[in-house]
Amino acid sequence: MSKKVILTGDRPTGKLHLGHYTGSLKNRVELQNSGLYDMFVMIADQQALTDNAKDPQKIIDSLMEVVLDYLSVGLDPEKTNIFIQSQIPELAELTVYYLNLVTVARLNRNPTVKDEINQKGFGEGIPAGFFVYPVSQAADITAFKADLVPVGNDQKPMIEQTREVVRSFNNTYGEVLVEPEGMYPEGIEGRMPGIDGKAKMSKSLGNAIYLSDDEETVKKKVMSMFTDPNHIRVEDPGCVENNTVFTYLDAFCTDKAYLEDLKAHYKRGGLGDVKVKRYLNEVLQTELAPIRARRAELEKDKAYLYEVLRKGSENARAVAAQTLKEVREAMGIEYFKGL
Repeated sequence: MSKKVILTGDRPTGKLHLGHYTGSLKNRVELQNSGLYDMFVMIADQQALTDNAKDPQKIIDSLMEVVLDYLSVGLDPEKTNIFIQSQIPELAELTVYYLNLVTVARLNRNPTVKDEINQKGFGEGIPAGFFVYPVSQAADITAFKADLVPVGNDQKPMIEQTREVVRSFNNTYGEVLVEPEGMYPEGIEGRMPGIDGKAKMSKSLGNAIYLSDDEETVKKKVMSMFTDPNHIRVEDPGCVENNTVFTYLDAFCTDKAYLEDLKAHYKRGGLGDVKVKRYLNEVLQTELAPIRARRAELEKDKAYLYEVLRKGSENARAVAAQTLKEVREAMGIEYFKGL
């Protein structure tokens, strides 16, 4: 029986952080190591350029940071195709064909796009490439005939839009494309907050702990974390709900029995925030130490990193080219076939 295909990836707009780690990276490594899937992981530089076109150096610099983070957490280029979106020109051609199957009104109704437009403050100056990136995303997914797409819960509308494109294409031209399913995180892993207590850890908000942060930087960030604002004195009872430190402990602490005792102590009073933060720092340092060490080794061999990306992109392009060939044949635009 053939393996199911998974496609996932990230925009290269900076180093990856603990939100990426709990929300997607750890899961990708588990899926890869299960041996049940053909894995494609895309560094979406073209998508990153849709709102960073005037600052291409940011994307160029971030590309290597992302691949370093990928390999450091355990993605294995012998098991997973890691590739660069812009090196697969077939994706752009597929996007052009799919744009004819999607209306402007439908794109306007996509809640993920609407939210991101508001967050970025584009106003009337929305780049056309950014507005239509759900269609580009559909091209990415369908080019590899992905059965499953691991994404955050906020990306559900994007997966649904891809499914609509697939149905429209197949109904018009014949059964060529695969309709994907989303794979969504559960529990805290789907909503890692920033160290300031804001709902989402984000590079742009400056509230992230990065996988590449050194030991002292992680400690400083942990000790500055938002906790229960009403827990003023050690003897005061504290609240663990919406308390960022305990949210992180829920995600990273492996000693669940000790964590439950810690929560009970905090809630009845007599346990200070500093002591809890120190414990969280120990937990995070234990998690990040092997990642940090692996990253330091990989940074010494840039040629290897580029070879990983070159080989992965070549493999990915061969798959996308086959899909594009089938799409063009179904549409009847392979005019010189057989000549």
